[in-house]
Amino acid sequence: MGDVLAGFHAAWEFDTDSVLIRFERGIRTPRLLQALGERRIPYEALAAVEQAPGKRGTVVLRAVPRPGADPLMDVANGQLKEVCDPYRLVLPAERDALAEYYADEIRASLGPCADQPAERHLVAAPAPPLSFKAYDGKASFDGASVAFRWFWTGASSAKWKAGDQRFAVGELAGVEWRSPEFAGGHLRLVPRDGDSRQPGPADQDPAAVVFGMGYGLVHESLPFAAAVLAAVRAGARGLPAARVPAPRPDPGGIADRIRHLGALHDAGLLTDDEFSTKKAELLAEL
Repeated sequence: MGDVLAGFHAAWEFDTDSVLIRFERGIRTPRLLQALGERRIPYEALAAVEQAPGKRGTVVLRAVPRPGADPLMDVANGQLKEVCDPYRLVLPAERDALAEYYADEIRASLGPCADQPAERHLVAAPAPPLSFKAYDGKASFDGASVAFRWFWTGASSAKWKAGDQRFAVGELAGVEWRSPEFAGGHLRLVPRDGDSRQPGPADQDPAAVVFGMGYGLVHESLPFAAAVLAAVRAGARGLPAARVPAPRPDPGGIADRIRHLGALHDAGLLTDDEFSTKKAELLAEL
């Protein structure tokens, strides 16, 4: 097609086999869309395209991704607000006929399996390295493993006893993301060989970080979760994951963590053996 359809906060640029969605950088554009920048969506990743009247004299064009085609939408699992939906284009009502024309063009380009879940991800996830601050720790992903480094101002004693965590992509079966805009927001890693019991609270689980006011924001934690899920699925299919060298430990940060362990020990939350073991592990990082 080769045409461009510009709306509020985004523009769709049509190609023969895909649509490139570019998001504006303006202050009125949701931060998630700004963080995504642009996304290329192959027509084979779509199940349908919908057109409907919008609010305040607008018309809405929305592409519907096939289940399993986009790691971002898989992880979001219906939790995104309409305004943050990257597949939604809002246009002035006078462009209704134009929206209908492009909707028909997209429908004519859908793949033969449009009504079926995708067997693999067809839309690229954000590329690592990625990181964000949760309430109880910092999460980082280098393409090969996910690391959680606990904050002594927010992490539970259970997480401090377990120590900082690192999970190789090959050890994971998936990712659970609960939006920080709702109570109980968190990001939890699902182990490949974990037991079938219901996991405990995220604030006690060393395989999870919890969100809070200003921590784990959607535009930071959701792309992170999508990138991890994409790497997990790629690993399951035998595709290589990108590897980035781990950063060198910060001596000052390690000293702070040892001091906090000492405070937990003094409060009776760590035994002498637990304190000695964790202190030795931290010193070994230097």
